[in-house]
Amino acid sequence: MNQTELAQRAISGDEDSFTLLIQESREKIYRMAFTYVRNKEDALEIVQETVYRAFISVHKLKQPQYFQTWLTKIAVNCALDHIRKAKKVVYMDKEHEGRYEQKPREDVIDLHDALGQLDEKSRTVIMLRYFEDMTIKDIADVLDIPLSSVKSIIYRGLEKLKVNIGERESLG
Repeated sequence: MNQTELAQRAISGDEDSFTLLIQESREKIYRMAFTYVRNKEDALEIVQETVYRAFISVHKLKQPQYFQTWLTKIAVNCALDHIRKAKKVVYMDKEHEGRYEQKPREDVIDLHDALGQLDEKSRTVIMLRYFEDMTIKDIADVLDIPLSSVKSIIYRGLEKLKVNIGERESLG
């Protein structure tokens, strides 16, 4: 049974089909979530929230052939919601208060760090394009933006990444 047929059955209320679809996608969702939060526990929490949101709203999916795009969109929104919520929480640990240890420069130079310096939309588009290998059309569908905007965001994002990584290398 192909993915579209499974999605059609899931939309009709077949929980086993939904489970199979999620099992096929869970590593992809986890990888994307981890790229956003860079923390195993938070990434797993995002995966859990994504599966929950998908499960309670799968009956609303109108075109089963777009199940993966729809699920990716939910995962991106869950990751962004998680990041927004995390920004509101300030952790204070008395033991580490006032201490700062500089990491070796090799640890600081990292593509993920450079991605973290991009604005939210650029980071999302670049991750979907180059980490998830999605087409520009699929990215446009996931983010509800025109194809031309996706291309512009990718171009500008890659330029910023080049500058950020170049600046770091010139410092080292």
